[in-house]
Amino acid sequence: MSLSCTRCGGSGFLNADQLPEHLDHADTDEILTWLSEYHRERNDSCCTCHINPPCGYCVSENDVEICDCCGDGEDWYGMPGEHYGPDDPQGPDGPYSSNGGLCKCH
Repeated sequence: MSLSCTRCGGSGFLNADQLPEHLDHADTDEILTWLSEYHRERNDSCCTCHINPPCGYCVSENDVEICDCCGDGEDWYGMPGEHYGPDDPQGPDGPYSSNGGLCKCH
């Protein structure tokens, strides 16, 4: 049985409450696509990002990010928002090896 991540409330994303309403029931790929487009648009509309990105304007608009307990920004550690599932490798070779084999919210 998997446990829900307490850092992100099981969503796989920190500050998921800041997501637009149309993404309330979206899967992680949809949210990642939106997040990428959102950051690109913010950078395109800012006057100083071409000098020293990201500027304060871009950073302050949204704090949604991949939960560092559920993934590293490139790959998910098992199912986003869930830990210790039957498919998660355990021990020193598992996804939580950097934290002694336990997820960060354990």
